[in-house]
Amino acid sequence: MLAGAGAGKTKVLVSRILHLIEQGVSPENILAITFTNKAAGEMKERVGNTLSSSTELNRPVVGSFYDTGLPFISTFHSLGVYMLRNKGKAIGISPHFKIYDRSDAQSALREGMKKYGISTKEWSPQKIQSIISKQKGANISIEAFERDSLNPVISRIITPLWREYEATLQKENALDFDDLLTKSLLLLENEEIRKHYQKKWGHLHIDEYQDTNPVQYHIAMKLVGDDENIFVVGDGDQTIYTWRGANVHNILNFEKDFPKSKVVLLEQNYRSTKTILRAAQDIIEKNSLRKEKTLFTKNEDGEKIGMIYGYDEADEASSIARTIESLEAGGTPLKDIAVLYRTNFQSRALEEAMITHDIPHHVLGTRFFDRKEIKDMISYIRLGIDPSSISDIKRVINVPRRGIGKVSLLKIVSGKTNELSHKIQAQVKSFFSIVEHISTKIDSTLPSDVVRYVYEESGIKKDLEKETEENKERRENIGELITLATKYDSLPSRDGVMKFLDDIALLSDQDSLEGARHGVRLMTVHASKGLEFDTVFISGLEEGLFPQSRDDASQEEEEEERRLFYVALTRAQKKVFLAHAAMRTIFGSRSYTLPSEFLSDISADLIEEDASEAKTVYLD
Repeated sequence: MLAGAGAGKTKVLVSRILHLIEQGVSPENILAITFTNKAAGEMKERVGNTLSSSTELNRPVVGSFYDTGLPFISTFHSLGVYMLRNKGKAIGISPHFKIYDRSDAQSALREGMKKYGISTKEWSPQKIQSIISKQKGANISIEAFERDSLNPVISRIITPLWREYEATLQKENALDFDDLLTKSLLLLENEEIRKHYQKKWGHLHIDEYQDTNPVQYHIAMKLVGDDENIFVVGDGDQTIYTWRGANVHNILNFEKDFPKSKVVLLEQNYRSTKTILRAAQDIIEKNSLRKEKTLFTKNEDGEKIGMIYGYDEADEASSIARTIESLEAGGTPLKDIAVLYRTNFQSRALEEAMITHDIPHHVLGTRFFDRKEIKDMISYIRLGIDPSSISDIKRVINVPRRGIGKVSLLKIVSGKTNELSHKIQAQVKSFFSIVEHISTKIDSTLPSDVVRYVYEESGIKKDLEKETEENKERRENIGELITLATKYDSLPSRDGVMKFLDDIALLSDQDSLEGARHGVRLMTVHASKGLEFDTVFISGLEEGLFPQSRDDASQEEEEEERRLFYVALTRAQKKVFLAHAAMRTIFGSRSYTLPSEFLSDISADLIEEDASEAKTVYLD
């Protein structure tokens, strides 16, 4: 199913699943995979509601994600967790493995960099993690990377760090996000296990198929049984993740992989106005690496596209803020407005403008689960599962403060506690006693009670008693964590806690939007994919910034920039504003800019003749 932006592909997937069940397929034999937790959650809810309200079914449909009675709907990573926890022993993986999120992975890499004397100023842990992640996503081993790397300098830096990192993961009984996929693929190499899952899920559905990387593609191929009951939905025009391994050719070559397949076009858009769709079509039809389709809508023509001109990035941001004030005065809720940008550094000027104009806003990227107090709580709970977890011991043995210094900590993790002073030994004993009690609670009480117990018994609650604004916010955050844990109270104690930890580790950036009920959303175009807003501002439309450009850019890279702008346009339901500055400071260097080529690609009759009220007059 080639489905354009806003064409209702989730509804199609839900309808197809219902149709299969009405035709006699057992729900337990249906697997649906998507890419974000938000999308998976919406699909589960819609499938559950549709099945429970269907008059064609004469059987009750009850159950949760892991219960029988409902199709298995998840992200690729959640599917990997499920298979590895159930069958991972076959490849030497404990069912109690923990999941390293990005910050865990970067902390481990930072330790490796210290060991090898690699400066974090020259090589950031984020950069190294990104390189390793890309190799894993392409199913490339350390040995193959070392052998085939075209850059010997990078290979000399990355290879030993990667090996050290893998040793840490093994010692910690941990898997990172990429391992959840690569290990799942390895698991499916086992014929007995592969046949088991092919029989279990005889009908495979994959959403956003254009975003699959090589490992995800091969997992899908392994899960397809001899009957080839596979249904995929995607849009090659929205392939914007090649930088992290997505391969647009997976969807372009689907008919070669499955010669008996049927292709259906889904071209009616239910989201945007005719004006927005025409502009999007003007942009995307200039790409050649695509399957031809033309979106149409029965919606109204709508307003023309607004233009905002700024003298520099501060003026551009201020102009956007003033326009938002006008929109709000005209009745547009702030939560229905998004400001999109190509790269993260652009958020600074935009956020400053929102603060100056007193506009409530949320910058997507600061995740709830990345906050210190939440990470501390999670580490205590993880220690209740695995008291030997060195990374978690290091994180919270001094939370709250117990007077344990770096030298003492090194002795503790090296098993030399007997060399510590009696005072420190007593503190260490007290700490591990708390961990032991947490472990007991995990086996005997509700997940929410476990979180509440950790909060009180760890000393974190007492540590936050002092009435400051920061402590108040931290207490509220932990209260929210307890509230979240109640969603898992219907599961057996340990199973509920494990599911709680898994889901937290697998949350994406978009999930941080859930708490943002009021305020303008500021985010990168990449983060906006799958979302929609009444009004969308696209900022920084200048040559070299959006589209980004390099002298050695390939055709695919150039076309991806165009797809990215297409995605940005199609997030809007009613109104789009395109903004750019005549001058911008990047890396401390201030220079004049040229308007993006995308601006001239849009038909002139779709753009307002006069600039917005926020227009800045250029001065010579």
